[in-house]
Order: sequence, then C-alpha cells, then structure tokens
Amino acid sequence: MTARLTALAGRWAVVAAFVAAVTAVLGLLPLITGRDPALTVLRARSTEREPDAEALAAVRRELGLDAGPAGLLRQWFSDAVHGDFGRSWVSGEPVGTRVAEALGVSATLTAFALLVAIAVMALLVARTLVRAVNGRRDDSRNGVAAVLAGLPEFVLGALFVVLFAVRLQWLPTSGWNDLSNAVLPAVALGIPAGAVLGVIARDAVRDAASAPWLRAWTAAGIRRRVIGLAVLRRASSVVAEQLGLLFAGLVGGAAAVEVVFAVPGIGRLAVSAAIAQDVPVVQACVLVILAVGVTASALGRPARRLLLGPAADAEALTAAPPVPRPSSRPWWWICAIVAVGAVIAYGLWRDPFAVDLTARLRPPSLAHPMGTDALGRDMLARLSHGAVHTALLALAATATTAVIGVLVGLAAKRTSAAAALVNALPAVVVALVVAATTGPGWSGAVAAVVATGWAPLAGHARTLAAEQRDSSYLVASRALGASPWHLTTRHVLPAIVPPVVRNACVRLPSVALALATLGYLGLGAQPPEPEWGLLIAEGMPYVERAPWTVLFPAAGLVALGLAASSLATRVR
Repeated sequence: MTARLTALAGRWAVVAAFVAAVTAVLGLLPLITGRDPALTVLRARSTEREPDAEALAAVRRELGLDAGPAGLLRQWFSDAVHGDFGRSWVSGEPVGTRVAEALGVSATLTAFALLVAIAVMALLVARTLVRAVNGRRDDSRNGVAAVLAGLPEFVLGALFVVLFAVRLQWLPTSGWNDLSNAVLPAVALGIPAGAVLGVIARDAVRDAASAPWLRAWTAAGIRRRVIGLAVLRRASSVVAEQLGLLFAGLVGGAAAVEVVFAVPGIGRLAVSAAIAQDVPVVQACVLVILAVGVTASALGRPARRLLLGPAADAEALTAAPPVPRPSSRPWWWICAIVAVGAVIAYGLWRDPFAVDLTARLRPPSLAHPMGTDALGRDMLARLSHGAVHTALLALAATATTAVIGVLVGLAAKRTSAAAALVNALPAVVVALVVAATTGPGWSGAVAAVVATGWAPLAGHARTLAAEQRDSSYLVASRALGASPWHLTTRHVLPAIVPPVVRNACVRLPSVALALATLGYLGLGAQPPEPEWGLLIAEGMPYVERAPWTVLFPAAGLVALGLAASSLATRVR
C-alpha cells in the first residue's frame, strides 16, 4: 500500500510540475514574444498617437509589465484563477467573455462530432463483431478506414459546403445561428475521427475474439447474445479510453473546420489571435483548451476500469496502432510507386512560382496536366515540389519523434504522467504558442508536431523495454555479469526499435496531415511555398469553379497515408 501511495504521489507530482511549467510559459508569453507588448497595444488602440516613452510607460504600468517576470506571472495567475484574462490587445474587449462564448460553441460542435464518430465506428466494426460472435475471424483490411482517416477535415468541409449548402441548399454554408449550422462541420470532423476509432475498435474485437475465454465460453454452449455482449464490453473498454483523447483532440483541433464554416469557436478565435499576436486571447484560449483536454483524457481511464474492473491495468497510451499484413502482390505497390515517382519527377522540372495571370484557374490539359491555380501557376509543379516539402518535413518530424520515443521509453521505468498529458495535447495548441511568440512558419509547425508526437511512441517503447528486461534470457545474461550497456545495445534496442518504427510509420499520415492543417490555418509554411496544406487553403475559395486546386493536394495526402501504412507492414 505504501509503495502504491508513493507511486501515486510521484505521478501527481509530475502532473503538477507539467501544469506549472505550461502555466509559467503562458503567463510569461508577453515577455517572450520577441516584440514590445506596450508598443503592440498602443498601435492597436490608436494609430495616430506617437509611441513616445511616456505613452509606452503608461501602457506597461497598465499591463503590469513593469513588475518584472515574477510579478507578471503572479498577477496573471491570480487573475486567471478568478476568471479574469484581461483585455484583448487588438480590440480592447474583455477576453474572458469572448473565450466563454467560443468554448460553448466548440463544446457543442465537438459533442455532435463525437456522435458522428461513434456512428462511423459502429458501421466499420459491425461486420467484425458479427463474425466474432459466430466464431469466425475477420481478416479484412482497414482500407476504407485508412482512406477516411487520411481525409483532411477542412477538405471534407469545403466539399460539403459546395454540395449540400451551395448546390442542394439543404443546410447553411456558415455561421452559428442554430443547430443546423452544426451538421456539416460535425460530419466533417466526425468522419476521420470515426475512422480512427473504427480501426481501434476492430482490432480490439479481433483480440477479444481470439482470447482463450471466448473459445471456452463457446465450447460450454453459452448463448451468442451473452458472448456478443462480453466481446463488446471488452472492446468498448479499449475505445472508452480513446474517446477522452479524441474529445480533447477535437476541441483543440477543430480550428480548421471552424475556419471553413466561419464557426465562432475557440479554435478559430485562437488561430486569429495567434496570427494577430493578440497574446491575452492566445493565453486564455490555450489555457482553456488544455484544461478541457486534460479533464477529458483523465475520464477515459475510470471509464475503462468501470468496464473491465481490476483487469484494466494496461495503458491505452502504450498500445501500438494495428499493422495490416503485407500484401501478397507487392508488384501493385511497385508499379504505383514508379508511376507516382515519374509524375513527381516530371513536375519537378517545372517552375512552381511562375505566375501567368492570363492562365488563371485553367482546367487540366496537356500544357497543364493538373490545371492552374488562381495566379496561373502550374498545379503539377506546385504539387510535385510540395510533395518533396511535405514528405520531407513529415519524415523528419516522424523520425525525430521516434528517436525521442525510444530514448524516453528506455529511460522510463513506469508510465509517465507527463507523456499522458502531452498525448492529450493537440499540435494546434503548441503551434498557437509558437506562432504567438516567433510568428508562423514551417519550423514552428514541425516543432509543434514533434512536441506532441513523441508521447505515444515513448509509451510503446517503455512497454516493450519492460518486457525485454523481464525476459528469462536477459535475466540470465544479467546474472552472468553482462553490463547494462551491453544488454541495452545488444538485446533491448534491437527488440524494440522495429516495432516502434512500424508504429511511427503508421503515424506518418497523421504527422503529414497535422503539418498540412497548420499550413492551412496559416500557422505553418507561408506563401508562396508549395506546401500541400497551403495549396488547399489557397484553392479553397475556388473549390466550386476549380475543384482541381483542392482535389489534387488532398489526394496526395491520402496517397501518402496509404503508402505509409504499406511501408509499416514491411519494417522488420
């Protein structure tokens, strides 16, 4: 009991330290933005008044900047506890009121999106569950789920606007007047999230269907209805913990969809404030998103314990994503890779920055195989150069997270509470802080993705390392005098690196999608860079009359996801 209380106290100490560090960064944000906050506020309030020393000193006293870092942090924390987040540097309005209204909108939208995700998950897992109850194994692939999970939410949103709002006029195009405004953005958010849940749920059902207890129950003649409920309960315990993480990710990651549909949610508010470097609004939005994320993710484990009881000992964080079996006909993939490589190589010979206003928004033709954009630039050239840009950045970010995950997993003896908190943190939140301090750019986007992407890999590596250290041959080697360095480099590392690399390869599409989302929001690569997310953002206003400006970059993201999933099956 004492050891358990000590471990629990240590876990809460780590959580407290992590929260304190994040709070300190947010509180000191006005001092680390790289510009004078007083000058920013003065220019926002009055463009006519000269920024003389007296005026700047008055603004600094008003903002509490003359109290130094410690005084500023103490004052900000005291005001935040009482719900006072100050006033916007741009508009001068109270921040707390705007954030509260935006949070209510985002919470409603996320709740509807979660219902859509559960419905999509149920459709994807129904066949597997029926076969499991009937004693048959479902070995079908997750191809449909992989395609749906790789679709950018903002692309789905734009297509829904064109089809259901503009052409069919069934639903409103934008705004937030009643619940009808929530339908299209909720579906756009819920479909990719439901696909991810569907993959997790299908593999949970397959694991339960192959368990010894199920064969024993079947041999004992227990009714199929009882067996089905038991399998469903076991699989639901895995999904329940993921629902908290999903809700946390949707609250912070819905910014792109909120921008597409002009929904006044907290994500859109935070992105606008970060681009304008309105620090008080960014501080409040990030703090609220963090609080919601930590709370939602913390509710997942009690739900899992409620479903499983004392058997719920495994952390969802440590679970690796499922890896499909290698294809029996790899020549299909070889032909596809050669064809895509030839197209990209052909596009690399073209100039992605050449502007021709006489060739604006031309459809695909022999001269421009993928058409042109709003400035007459060749889409094939921009897509090909963007493939190199996006793929290299995604590979670099994925490799970095894999290295960090392996190192942290080797060093950690038990599940890290800080890793669990980071796992619940959307990359958009970190990108907001980076953009508010240094301005938007591709380096900040990569840093945000890496800062939040190492946690699942670290949990996976920690579990594998613990299994290896407890294995009989390693215990024997340790008894024979083998050094820890020898055991780690010769036995533990070779055993854990391939599974972690496969895990990282499966997560490569989500990394590329996160970078594309940040580019679309204006927090990543900046014009005129041909980054895929930026290409989609530039083509979105013309998606109805020139759909190729959006469809080709979106197809590239989906193809990257499928290629990464295939690569993961062949890592040994």
